[in-house]
Amino acid sequence: MTTESARPGPPATSPSIVLLTLAHRIESELGAALSPLGLTVSRLGLLGHIAGVPGASFSDLARMSGITVQSVHTAVKALAGAGLVRDGKARAGSASTLELTPEGARLMQEAMGAVAAVDEALFGADADPIQRQIADAVRAAFGAGATE
Repeated sequence: MTTESARPGPPATSPSIVLLTLAHRIESELGAALSPLGLTVSRLGLLGHIAGVPGASFSDLARMSGITVQSVHTAVKALAGAGLVRDGKARAGSASTLELTPEGARLMQEAMGAVAAVDEALFGADADPIQRQIADAVRAAFGAGATE
């Protein structure tokens, strides 16, 4: 007598689902690490784009950040109000020249320390081996090399 199980096998591994699950974990960990600095993941990204792409327009920032131009204007206004960014040409009819203030640059450095700590926790030597492999693949894909 044979008794074959009608149970289906495990589902196929979906890279999309695996990466989405990991992305949620990363965002949660980063959010917690950035919170004491008064930053969110989105605001850190915006600060990074402003620092890394001099002369970027509000439309450029929106495209890079995956948000609307209106949201960028609102966020930049808040960042400027907090003394983190300034617009060198803030007058009607002229293109903005957004840049980090010294306080914004200091906060960016501190935030990048928080990012490094999250990277170490999630992808460092003591992390899950699969997550380390993912990190190595990301570094290799973007030319940063793998860590040992």
